[in-house]
This record gives sequence, structure tokens and C-alpha cells, in this order.
Amino acid sequence: MRRELMESGMSRRSLLMGAAMTGALHAFRGGFARAEGAPFVAAPEAGGKLKVSIFSKHLQWLSVPEAAALAKQIGFDAIDLTVRAEGHVLPERATTDLPIAVEQIRKAGLDISMITTDITPDTMASAEAVLKTASKLGIHRYRWGGLKYDNTTPIAAQVEAMRPKMRDLAELNRRTQVCGMYHTHSGPGMIGACIWDLWLMFRDLDPQWMGINYDIGHATVEGGYGGWIATSKLVKDYMRGVAMKDFLWQRNDMSSTHADPYDKSLSTEGVYVPHWCAIDKGMVHFDGFFEIIKANGFSGPVQLHFEYPGLGGAENGKKTLTLPREQVAEAMRRDLNAVRAHMAKQGLI
Repeated sequence: MRRELMESGMSRRSLLMGAAMTGALHAFRGGFARAEGAPFVAAPEAGGKLKVSIFSKHLQWLSVPEAAALAKQIGFDAIDLTVRAEGHVLPERATTDLPIAVEQIRKAGLDISMITTDITPDTMASAEAVLKTASKLGIHRYRWGGLKYDNTTPIAAQVEAMRPKMRDLAELNRRTQVCGMYHTHSGPGMIGACIWDLWLMFRDLDPQWMGINYDIGHATVEGGYGGWIATSKLVKDYMRGVAMKDFLWQRNDMSSTHADPYDKSLSTEGVYVPHWCAIDKGMVHFDGFFEIIKANGFSGPVQLHFEYPGLGGAENGKKTLTLPREQVAEAMRRDLNAVRAHMAKQGLI
């Protein structure tokens, strides 16, 4: 992919120049607009130092204090804490258990950069207590999403129908003083997979309260040649968090019985699909991406995900490991060091 980018004229300099121009325009406009009565949040400055978080899904085999201790030992700066069904904190117990978890994590010397939730526009009534609790604890970003299109309805109509729901969720975020970040996945039927649809849904909303958690792995799956370049510039004002993972396209084994995620009647036997892998073992252009987000003035949390096989169940959020703890921790450390090496090239750490 790196060679293809060079051959297509997408040089390192041109990537940076294009992103810098959009960053300059954003700075000229004075940064994010703010909702009436909301506290002012200044536009981030380009070149700021970024902290790397571990997604606590991959430490579900440990209690919160144990997970914090291991994350600190590996070298992470912060934790993206799961506050969802089967997470480290159950949403129905957030008002009592989240303050305890936050205290334990901070006592270990780590920040809590954000929480990952199951919140959607249809669960706002039950979500308010979670968001109020997080806000009081000084956590002002949360991840939400996982929405899917209805295969029987035109896409454009569904995008328009979602816009009022997005406005309602943004208003809840404003009231509770947190920014909701929609996580970008990939795959057939996923809202936000192409990322342009999120821009259409969010374009009139204040990015202080409604944003995107831009997953460069999934974005490269959906736009591996130039799509990730375009979308990472398009949604720069709404990019409030970024997630790191790597992948390769591989043909599924002919004995595969997996169903197509969009049409369950279809098998993915023998079909090329993304296979997650360790950082720098796949197709993601991390150097190009960090160039762009630096020029964009990005200042949110960088999260590291571990979804490739061979981690003893940690990749799937299992409660028990089938491999020695040290082996799993060393794999996580290698990926963390690899991501930090890319960040260091841009002066982001």
C-alpha cells in the first residue's frame, strides 16, 4: 500500500499539505462552535502530545484494579473503560460502581480517557444516569454506536430519518457535558462504515457534543487506497477519538461456515475478508494517518485494540485466558511500542 500511495502521487508531503490546509481553515474559523450556555472548549493545537489508552475489553479477564496495574506495567497512559453489558462496569450499576472503578484506575497512575458503552439513540432514557456519573467523575468522552441499516429501505431515507435522533442524543450529551463518539466499524450494513454517512448525519451538530471515534483499521478496510485519506480529512472537526488496529485481506478457509453479516442466507466460504493482525503486520498506513491527524490538530484519546487471534481469548473479551498472562502482555507491549514509534515521527508523544 505504501508503494501504491507513492505511485499515485499521494506523497508524504502532499498528504501533509492537504491536511494542513484544512487545519488552517479550521483555525481561521476559530475552532468548534459551542452550544448556548455550554462551557467554552478551545480548538486543539496541532502538534499536541497524545496519550495512548488500552481498550479494557481486552482485559476482561482481570478485575479493574488488576487491569489497571497490568496496563500501567505494559506502559499505557490511560484506559478506555467498558461500561456496558458484560463490561468492567455494568451500566445499571454505573452510579455506584463507576466511581469505584475510576478511583482504582487513577490510584494505579492511569487516566480514564473515555468509556465505551452500548448507548444508542433508542436507549437514551437509561443512558442519562451513566453519562451524568461519568461527567461528574471528569470523564467527558464516551463511545456509542453499532447501528445497522435496514436492508429493505433506501439508504438515503434512513440517513435522513436518523438526523432527528442524532440531534436528540447530541442534546443529551450537552446537558450531561460529555461528547458522544460514534465508533466507525466496517462491513456490510454498518452505519458509519463509509464514514460519509456520519458526516451527513452530524453536519449540523456541535462537535463539542457529537463526534466520531475514527477507527483507522476499519476505515482502511472500507477505503484502503484513498478512502481513508479523504474521510480522515472530511470528518476532522468531528474526529474526537481514534482507534488503532491492523489487518490483511485473506480468503476464508473453504470449510468456513460463517454467514455474511448483512445477508445471513449467504455464506462467506472462500470469500476474501479482513483478518486482524498485529500492528505493522498488515495494510494500515499508520505514518500517513498520524501525519493527517497532526495537521488536523487532533487532541483526543488514541486507543489500542487487540482483535487478532492468538491472544488466548483476550482478543474477544473473554473472562479467562488460555495462554500465559506474560505472553499476552508482551504482545500488547509490542503493539503499543509500534504505535508509539509512528506517533514519535510526528512529535505526538
